[in-house]
Amino acid sequence: MSPLDPEALAAYRAHSFRLHPHLRLHSIEDARAFVAERGFVFFWPIKGVVFPSLWTAVAGDRPVADAHDDPGHITWGWKDRSLHQRWWYYAKVLRGRATLISLHDAPYFYALSDNFGDPESDYLVQYQDGVLSREARYLYELLLHEGPLDTVTMRRKLHMTGKASTSPFDRALNFLQRDFKILPVGVAQTGAWRYSFIYECTHRWFPELAAAARPITQAQARLHLLQCALNSLGAAPEAEIRKLFQWPLSDLRPVLRALLAQGVCCETSVSGATDVYYTLPRLTSNPLLAP
Repeated sequence: MSPLDPEALAAYRAHSFRLHPHLRLHSIEDARAFVAERGFVFFWPIKGVVFPSLWTAVAGDRPVADAHDDPGHITWGWKDRSLHQRWWYYAKVLRGRATLISLHDAPYFYALSDNFGDPESDYLVQYQDGVLSREARYLYELLLHEGPLDTVTMRRKLHMTGKASTSPFDRALNFLQRDFKILPVGVAQTGAWRYSFIYECTHRWFPELAAAARPITQAQARLHLLQCALNSLGAAPEAEIRKLFQWPLSDLRPVLRALLAQGVCCETSVSGATDVYYTLPRLTSNPLLAP
């Protein structure tokens, strides 16, 4: 098999990432269609990680602007407006960063979490096993018992308002999001900036999610999510895939072998690169084929 032309790979990604001006997103309806099309995307681009983001699909391939009036920051308003709509699953998931996940693909992420039984009691097993920190346990129990709360109120009720409590609180908040236990569902005008997220328990906000994920094995979940990622990326080496998902090699390599055996992807090389790339078969036969 001849090496893949890096320009062809860049052209594929420019299309799937919506980098071309004529493909950019201009409305929240466009954003909804983009997330559904890609399965999952980052909200902001992540340094060192190649993957679609809502920002680049609106503003192009450039750093996130500091200026609040930059046209690209329309994405912030879209995200805030969507929180209570249940259009997608939004939380800090992939790499602990803000991720937009289509409702079709959310069960596959959930299947990789540690949520196997009753979400109102099984978290105690994680706590006893040392997986769940004390701060994460208390934060989760607060939402379980009192319902949706904004971050300023949560910190006050947990007696974590001091500067020294900021990092433990943020770590707990991020862990609970990555493990699909809580998610932001609205915005409150609280705090110094008059802006803070309101959080709720995932199993109450999306009560159907656990049932949808139950029949999906972790191997099936990884197969599906990796295929989605390759549909967005066109081709990627093992290191790039691992950087995106942060799966251990003992989990990633069997999934790559399974996709190769199924013919979903194939191995190739990219001119000028030394790594083996995993790519969509159609990309090797027609590099300009739209993703």
